[in-house]
Order: sequence, then structure tokens, then C-alpha cells
Amino acid sequence: MRKFERCKGFENVVLPRRSTKKSAGYDFTLNHDVFVPAGKESEKIVTGIKACMNDDEFLGLHIRSSIGIKMEVIIANIQGIIDADYYNNPDNEGNIMIILRNLGNKDATLHKGDRVVQGIFQKYLLTDDDDSDDMRKGGLGSSN
Repeated sequence: MRKFERCKGFENVVLPRRSTKKSAGYDFTLNHDVFVPAGKESEKIVTGIKACMNDDEFLGLHIRSSIGIKMEVIIANIQGIIDADYYNNPDNEGNIMIILRNLGNKDATLHKGDRVVQGIFQKYLLTDDDDSDDMRKGGLGSSN
């Protein structure tokens, strides 16, 4: 099962959706205006969205080309990876956070409703000798 859900307290958030029938990515839109100052400054966006997926999948977050090319704004860790066990974790309910960084010389203002990143569900493989059985203990940046 793959689906997006709203986190508690974010009932009015727009859930990600694809723009066209053959789009790979689900566009995340902003819930509010976001200012990202120039000079490699970062800004954290709380989306209010969580993603449920199969155990052998992850959600890859990628900056939309129009934002990266026109505004020189990137995702701080280049690609966000949302693991299946991030969903409903005890620290933040699985609320997806996006950290944007402005590499340009001009401040960037993104507006409520702008499509900023796209999420792509992907399957992954394990090595034959994989023996990990640890469980996630927290939210953002907390996998062992």
C-alpha cells in the first residue's frame, strides 16, 4: 500500500499529486510562504504530510527543476530519503520535513501553493547477507 496522509493538526494541507498521467513524481505544494536567504542559508519546511509505503520501498524527495534552475534552491541533503518506518514514528508522526538551501546570490521567496519538491516511490534491494533487525527509535535523522 502506498498513500499520502495528513498529519494531525494539518487537516487543510494539500496532499501531493502527479501533474500528468505519466509523471513519476508527486508534487508537494507549500502550505505557506517560505523565505530562503541567499548565501547557502537553509530553511526547514514542515509539510504536514506523511507517507505510508511497503516495507521494501522508500520515498525519494527531489527538488523540482523549475525551482533548482530558476532560483538556485536545492534540498540541503540533495535527495531526501523517507524510509517506510518513518511513517507514524513516535517523534513526529512521520511528518515529512524538507530542508531547502539557497546557493544563489539572490534571496528566494516561495509562495503558498508553489510546487517545490516531488516525491517518487522506489523499491530497493537487500544484500543476501543482510541481517538488520533494528527498529527506528525517532524521527528526522534518527535511523541507526
